Order: sequence, then structure tokens, then C-alpha cells
Amino acid sequence: MSVNAPSVPPAGRRDRPGINFQRLYEYRFHGVDQAGREKVWREIARYVHGRMGAPRRVLDPAAGRGEFIVAVPAAERWGVDLVSHGDAGLAGVKMIIADIMDADLPDDYFDGVFLSNFLEHLADQNAVADVLARLSRAMQPGGRIAIMGPNFKYCAKEYFDCADHTVILSHVAVAEHLYAAGFELAAVHPKFLPFSFRGVLPPSARLTKAYLGTPLLWQALGKQFLVIARKPA
Repeated sequence: MSVNAPSVPPAGRRDRPGINFQRLYEYRFHGVDQAGREKVWREIARYVHGRMGAPRRVLDPAAGRGEFIVAVPAAERWGVDLVSHGDAGLAGVKMIIADIMDADLPDDYFDGVFLSNFLEHLADQNAVADVLARLSRAMQPGGRIAIMGPNFKYCAKEYFDCADHTVILSHVAVAEHLYAAGFELAAVHPKFLPFSFRGVLPPSARLTKAYLGTPLLWQALGKQFLVIARKPA
């Protein structure tokens, strides 16, 4: 349903039998054109990269199939995911197959982190705080983090259509989490992208670029927030 999703939930949620996430995501995206997703993500990646100040070393902590991290125009690109989707199409990306809480990441290294459709999958609000603390440790002072996800404030009816959504988050809650984790808020957009690839945003690079450049459309169609924050020097 949502624009992007980690392949399986992070932070220690695989310690006992539960949802078969591989089949879950096969079902969720069975009618979605993957080539169209990649075209859309190329434009989103370029836009978000610019909003983060064009960082040179970028981390995607829930890389999934790699649509964002492959497309982001950074000199060094790292991705983390619990499950390998193969190396095809991930040239130039350093992939780590691990829970983000256990991934072997350098400290004070990344000047850009992009977290998309990830936090709502965690066990509870304390797990959200733990993930943000872990990412802060991996970021260099002055680095920026951008977080995108479904905004419960504007998509409450659809929010729990996703079987793996567990934590209720809005732009206000994410901003509070970032501040509590020691970040300085740089931008808060309550409405950014539509909720779903099956929604009103067509899988077109040209239309996506036009949409991203027209914030008035965000107010009409956006159901996902975009929050950008900075790790203090």
C-alpha cells in the first residue's frame, strides 16, 4: 500500500514465528509496475537529496529493493536490509544484510540518512527512539536525516490496511522523536507524497518531477509527511 516498505520489520521482531513478510510484500505489490516505481523513485531521490543539502555519504537504513539508494546522486551509498534481494541493479551500493540495530556501521560517518516508510513497522514508540539514536551515532555532526512515512493524521482510514503497520505516527510525533534524539529540526511537511503507488500519483518521471515542484499539490494529495532534521555540530 505505502510508497515504500522495508522487506521485513526491523529491530528484533524475527525472534518467533509470525507474518511471512516475503509473501506479504509479494501480495501488496503484485499489481505495481516495478519499472514505474523506479522511475518515480529516481525523481524522489534527487529531490530529497537536494533538500538534505546534497550529502556525499548517504545511508538508507531500510533499503528494500534499493529504489532510493540506487537513484540518489551521492558519491557513496550504503543500504541496510534484513533480507537480500540480490545484487542485480545495486551496483555502487554497499549493502549490509542485517537488522539496523545490529548493522556494522561506522560512527560519525554519514552526512545524509533517508528513512522511508520504516518507523511505523516498529514494535512501539521506544523502538522508534532506539532506531533514531542508532542512526544519530552513525551520522557525522552537521549531517541531515530525512524521514518520510504515512501520516496518521491524514490517512487514518488506510493506515491499518497495511498488516505490518504497528506504530501510529504523525509529522508532529516524528518531529518530537527527532528533537528528543538530539536533532535540530530543519523542515516539517505534514503533507508530501500520496499514500500509495496505486493512488493518484502516476508512475511517471515527468509527472513526479512536476508534482515535487508544486507544493500546492502536496496539500491536495499528500498523505505522507516529510521531516528533515540536522545532527548538531
